[in-house]
Amino acid sequence: MFGNNKQKATNRIDSLIGLETRITGNLTFTGGLRVDGEVVGNVTADADDKQSTLVVSEKARINGTVRVGHLVLNGTVEGPIYAAHYLELQAKCHVLGDVHYQTLEMHPGAVVSGQLIHLAGKEQQVPKIAKPNQPAVESIAE
Repeated sequence: MFGNNKQKATNRIDSLIGLETRITGNLTFTGGLRVDGEVVGNVTADADDKQSTLVVSEKARINGTVRVGHLVLNGTVEGPIYAAHYLELQAKCHVLGDVHYQTLEMHPGAVVSGQLIHLAGKEQQVPKIAKPNQPAVESIAE
């Protein structure tokens, strides 16, 4: 019933964006990242890091696309979310955009202003970000 090949999230936090910190620009990470401040740009886990974990705290804000393996969200994201494996929407989170997920846990009080889109099966993949000077492909196989 439960597969042995589940991708497990990393339990460690390798990087921290502090409460008073504001980053403008796209951010790519591996391992675990916790955001307590603000990111204006896309936040993406390295494509080879299937166990990546992003934790967005209650006062944190991300204005851009989020693409990760595992996401624990209690702050605000303005933009689409692509959680390839697991997404936890905690009680104080606010999402302004569509949410694509494999497994979802949603706490009472979480707000999503957009669509919840289930990524069923292994044949569906999270869309890739286009390289500069190349068109983006934003489709998911059905």
